[in-house]
Amino acid sequence: MAQAKSIYWFDELGLGDLPFVGGKNASLGELASGMKDSGVLVPTGFAISTDVYKEFFRFNGLVIPIADELWALEHESKSLAEVGASIRSLIMAAKFSDEQCASIVEAYEQLCRRVGNPQVDVAVRSSASVEDLPEASFAGQQDSYLNIRGSERLLAACLKCYASLYTDRAIAYRQEQGFDGQDIALSVGVQQMVRSDLACAGVMFTLDTDNGFPAVIVINGAWGLGEGVVKGSVIPDKFMVYKSFLYDSAFTPIIQRSCGSKMKKMVYQDSALQDSNNSESQLNGAVITVNANEDERNALVLSDDEVIQLSRWGVAVERHYGCGMDIEWAKDGVSGQLFLVQARPETVHSQKDQAILQTYQLQQTSTVLLQGASVGNAIVSGKVCYLSDPSDSDGFPVGGVLVTERTDPDWVPVMRKAAGIITDSGGPTSHAAIVSRELKVPAIVGAGNATSVLHNGDEVTLDCASGSVATVYAGSLKFSINTIQLDDIPETTTDLMINVAMPDSAMRWWQLPTAGVGLARIEFIISSQIGIHPMALLHPEEIDDKSVLERIKKLTSAYLHREQYFVDKLALGIGKIAATFYPKPVIIRFSDFKSNEYRGLLGGVFFEPEEENPMLGLRGAARYYHARYREAFELECRAVKYVREVMGLSNVIVMIPFCRTLKEADKVLGVMAAAGLQRGLDDLQVYLMCEIPSNVILAELFAQHFDGFSIGSNDLTQLVLGVDRDASELNYLFDARDEAVKRMIADVIKVAHQNGCKVGICGQAPSDYPEFAEFLVRSGIDSISLNPDSFLQAANHVSAAEGGLQKLKTVG
Repeated sequence: MAQAKSIYWFDELGLGDLPFVGGKNASLGELASGMKDSGVLVPTGFAISTDVYKEFFRFNGLVIPIADELWALEHESKSLAEVGASIRSLIMAAKFSDEQCASIVEAYEQLCRRVGNPQVDVAVRSSASVEDLPEASFAGQQDSYLNIRGSERLLAACLKCYASLYTDRAIAYRQEQGFDGQDIALSVGVQQMVRSDLACAGVMFTLDTDNGFPAVIVINGAWGLGEGVVKGSVIPDKFMVYKSFLYDSAFTPIIQRSCGSKMKKMVYQDSALQDSNNSESQLNGAVITVNANEDERNALVLSDDEVIQLSRWGVAVERHYGCGMDIEWAKDGVSGQLFLVQARPETVHSQKDQAILQTYQLQQTSTVLLQGASVGNAIVSGKVCYLSDPSDSDGFPVGGVLVTERTDPDWVPVMRKAAGIITDSGGPTSHAAIVSRELKVPAIVGAGNATSVLHNGDEVTLDCASGSVATVYAGSLKFSINTIQLDDIPETTTDLMINVAMPDSAMRWWQLPTAGVGLARIEFIISSQIGIHPMALLHPEEIDDKSVLERIKKLTSAYLHREQYFVDKLALGIGKIAATFYPKPVIIRFSDFKSNEYRGLLGGVFFEPEEENPMLGLRGAARYYHARYREAFELECRAVKYVREVMGLSNVIVMIPFCRTLKEADKVLGVMAAAGLQRGLDDLQVYLMCEIPSNVILAELFAQHFDGFSIGSNDLTQLVLGVDRDASELNYLFDARDEAVKRMIADVIKVAHQNGCKVGICGQAPSDYPEFAEFLVRSGIDSISLNPDSFLQAANHVSAAEGGLQKLKTVG
């Protein structure tokens, strides 16, 4: 720990110096000094100590006047706005002593000599003594000033930093957190600017910001200075990386790449003004916000190698600090080098009770008004209240839905009163997203046109509980809240797995004590994240609708070979599910759309037949070797191969649905092998979806072709009883508990075990019917795969059934 003095260089600071240099500078010093041997690069700089701040207030006689103003606020004789304005005026009218000026100027000149630039451009950042603490982030409560050059501008920026300690939002935030304003001191950090205005910058978290999943790195980035990402003025690119394989050079464990719109970028004012064509520039002191060009908007800001490098640094920082971290990064456009420019403890999930899992489920739907990035994993309803400026907050109703272009720290008092928040711009690491999480207010950021689509007084429902994409519905819809006490889930001998549809929602369930994923449906990834019929990508020449071709071209514009769009998107979806539960098994079922469902994909009408009975038509295994679809199935195989071999997620097991005959099994396995997925090679397991009576009748023969069976109870019930599962008039006949169906299930379990195959079942019945769970346990089922929200209920049923069976064995 350093001795108290006026100036501290970052490379001599550590976390223990927080009282002298504030939370932000202490953390930055820890990066620079504590991690200098780890390869992490931090721009050089220095901190002006809190002692200078205290002496500045004594020298200018500000201590008593400020105390009087805060007393007036506490006793409600003055308003927050009056007190804040008065204190800021006092500070801005004050001056540094000659000794303080000399000390700051000398440090700046020494920094110039260190970097070889007589007037180096620096970032001047506020660092309060209560900032960046694990229990309270104080995110953005004090100001920063960028591209500051020269000692005079530096001194002026320092005064502004001091004044920012008493903005209305900062005073209100400290009151909310229970901090006495007089006990807080401010340090100022002065750091060499990284020329990210010529490249890119952003934010990195060492856990998933939506649900706290700790095994991933999440990176957001945009062109230009990082303030655009932090403040939420752009919709950034998003990358997600699975940590476990980061240091294995054989793998590239990137499980998400999402290209944001990145319409704007923040750059140096002097260099930007050289572009006379940029007429929509808005001056912002030493930096300027300009329009990004089309190539920039469509390109990812980081290469895979850069994503991996940043992620490795993120893991190193997390290990060093011993907690989840919120990190700012920047790329220098001159040198091409990456830097970390700030690190602070993550403050939301680190404070969360990890023993409780709360889930939300919509009970109704209505007109979809708009969508955006999801924050908060919850559902709320309320009336829209549009505000363009936080100064209008007095008229904002408690429990209203705040709709605005974006937020900054001035909006915090309004955000506290909101039931939900919707912004036009911003991403998952923007100010709106970070503060909403901390306030536990569901939010939708980057919705694009919320301020024009939604109107004051509109009743809306925000669904932020269905994955990374949130939806705004018209009206106040019913929804349920389910609280799961994880400690209450009993242990069972039978493996309990879960069914997963959407990759984005998989990470919501990482805390459940599952044995893995018993059913992940590829077709949901295709419909939600790809949207294009794969044959339309392979054979666009067969499409005679120019509008369809144009839409496909736009969606796949980043790809030289359009079919790679399908492979990449599918691989990322599968990879995210597999990473969430690694190393537990994740059973991925190949696509099981019916022809009528495939027709609904973009371009699908040009490749799909119109069948009288799609349920019993060209579906499942029959498609995979059929001339109409074989090439598309090979793309599915390529995606799985990429997940297992490039991402390193070898826990993926593939499953063939609706395989009618043994010859069909041979054909499908042959196509898979030709596409690089050979059963047994690199421990690849292939399961059969047991859902046709022929699968049960010939179970001993199917067992020679597959490594396991997963009973699809819906289709099996339909085909055993001859009841269309979609026929509402026959609902009373459709029951998996029927004796004929149960005999089929018991038979296949017995025969599969005799032939060395495991057997699981996917379905809701074990959750809904205790007697059905007991039947499965008595029959010796190896695993039961459930919808996640029924996990606790099913676990109780299975545990009770196992207990009863054990009593019978003991008595016997």
